[in-house]
Amino acid sequence: MTELEETIPALLRSAVTEHPGTVAIVDGDTTLSYPALYDAARTFAAAVVASGLDPGDRVGVWAFNCAEWVVSALGTWLAGCVLVPVNTRFKGREAADVLGRSRARLLVTVTGFLDTDYVGSLRGSGVELPDLASVVVARGTAPAGTVSWPDFLALATSEARAETDRREASLRPGDPADILFTSGTTGVPKGVVQTHGRTVRVGTDWVAMTGLRPGDRYLMVNPFFHMFGLKAGILASVAAGATMLPQATFDAGVVLARVEHERVTVLPGAPTLYQTILDHPARGAHDLSSLRVAVTGAADIPVELIRRVRDELPFRLVVTGYGLTEAGTATATSPEDDAVTVATTVGRPRPGFELRVADDNGLPVAGGEPGEIQLRGGSVMSHYLDDREATQAAFTGDGWLRTGDLGVLDDGGCLRIVGRSKDMFIVGGFNVYPAEVENSLLEHPDVARVAVVGVPDERMGEVGMAFVVPGDGATPSASALIEWARGRMANYKAPRFVEVVDQLPVNATGKVEKELLRQRAAAGRTGSSR
Repeated sequence: MTELEETIPALLRSAVTEHPGTVAIVDGDTTLSYPALYDAARTFAAAVVASGLDPGDRVGVWAFNCAEWVVSALGTWLAGCVLVPVNTRFKGREAADVLGRSRARLLVTVTGFLDTDYVGSLRGSGVELPDLASVVVARGTAPAGTVSWPDFLALATSEARAETDRREASLRPGDPADILFTSGTTGVPKGVVQTHGRTVRVGTDWVAMTGLRPGDRYLMVNPFFHMFGLKAGILASVAAGATMLPQATFDAGVVLARVEHERVTVLPGAPTLYQTILDHPARGAHDLSSLRVAVTGAADIPVELIRRVRDELPFRLVVTGYGLTEAGTATATSPEDDAVTVATTVGRPRPGFELRVADDNGLPVAGGEPGEIQLRGGSVMSHYLDDREATQAAFTGDGWLRTGDLGVLDDGGCLRIVGRSKDMFIVGGFNVYPAEVENSLLEHPDVARVAVVGVPDERMGEVGMAFVVPGDGATPSASALIEWARGRMANYKAPRFVEVVDQLPVNATGKVEKELLRQRAAAGRTGSSR
C-alpha cells in the first residue's frame, strides 16, 4: 500500500477547518484551540526560518511532554524541516550522539526538569556539535549562549511567515518528516527516517483503531519522543480533533486527579500504568467514569490485569497492540476479544499491513511455530539514517521488514510475541523464548512482574535466570519459585536462577532493559539454582 497523499501540515490545517472551536491542548495555564495551535506553530516555524534553517534541516526536541513540545514539532514541519525527538532519559553524551548523527541545526530543550540541567549535560558531554547553531529553552532559565522561548518566537517576521507558507505549500507526502532513534536496548540506536505520508498513516490508523473522536480528552503519559506519544498521541489527536492533555511524568495520584478534574476519556500506557492505578489506595476516592479507551501492549501482560482493567475500571474499549519505531502500529486486538486474547496476544494485522512469521531462510513457518515477525505496509520506514548496510539488512529481498521480534500465529490469526531474536537463548539445544517463560511465571500468585534472560552455563551452554518483582506483601523464595516453575513447564524452560528484586530496570517507555539484567547476572548471580 502506498503512503497517504497527505502531509502533517495538511492534517493540521484540516483540524483547524473542521474543529475551529475545539480545544487542542490544555497544559497548566495554557489552553489553545486548534486555530490558536496552528498560529503558535506557524510563529515557531517563522522563527526557525528566520534563524537560517533550510527545508530538510533537522530540529531536535529534548523536553518533557508539554505544550511547547507540540508547538515545536508542528512548527518544525510547517517550516519544511525534519523533527528529531531526543529521549528525556538520555545523558549528555547520548543526546549529543543523536544530535550529532542527525546533524541537528536547532535544539529545543528545558532546564530545571527533575533537577536535570539538559543544557549543562550537553555542554559537559565533551562532544563537539558543529552543526548545532541554536539552543532554545522552552521552559526554565535560559543560560548564556541559549535563547529563551519568548525571544526565539520574537524572531518571526512577516517575511519569515511568508516563507513558511511557501514551504508548507511545497511539502509532499514523500518528503522526510521525522527521525526517531530506536531505544538502543539491544545496541547503538539507529535513526529511523519516516516521510510525511507514512507518519500521517500511523496517526490516522490509530484513530480508526481506537475510535478517537472530536471532544475526546487524551491524557498523554507516553513520552512524546517515542512513536507512541508522538504519532499515536499528538498526530492521532490532530487527526481526530481530540484535546491533548500532556503529562510530564507519571504519578498515579496526579493522573487519578486529572482524570476526574479534566474528564479524561483516553488513557493509553504501559501495563504498569494500569497496574499502578488499580492498586492505588486513593483510586476509589476519584470519579473515573469518563474513561473510555485504554490501549497498551507488551509480551508479558498478566491475564488477570486485563480482567481487572475491564472489571474495575470504566473503560469501554481495552486494546493491546504491537508496534515498532520502524513501522508504527502493525497489529491490534478487537473489542470482541476476550481477556485471554487481549492479554496473551497482540491481535491481528491492521488494515494495510501484511504479516508473516518466517524461519531463518525467510520461509513462512507452520501455524503455532515460532519465527521472526516480518511486515509490509504503508507506514513501514523509509530507511535508517546514513546507514545503507543496516537498511539493506532490515529488509528481505522481496521487501519484508525484518522486525527482529519472534512471534507465533494462532489458529485465529492472532499474533503472540515470544521475545526478541536477540533475547532467545538455547538450553542444551532447545530454544527458549523469554516471553513464554515470563507469562508462565506471572501465573504464580506471588509474582507481580518478571523478566527472564539467558546466562552462560558450562554444561548447558545457557540457562534461564528470572528477575522477579513480588506482589504486595508477598515474600516468595527463589528456591520455591524454581520448584513451582519446574512443575509447570519443560525442565529446559524453567529458570535455573531466580533473583527477587524490588523493581525491574525500564526505559522511559516502560520496556525492561534486559541488557542491564544480563550485566547484573554476569556480575554475580544470587538466588537459587539446582
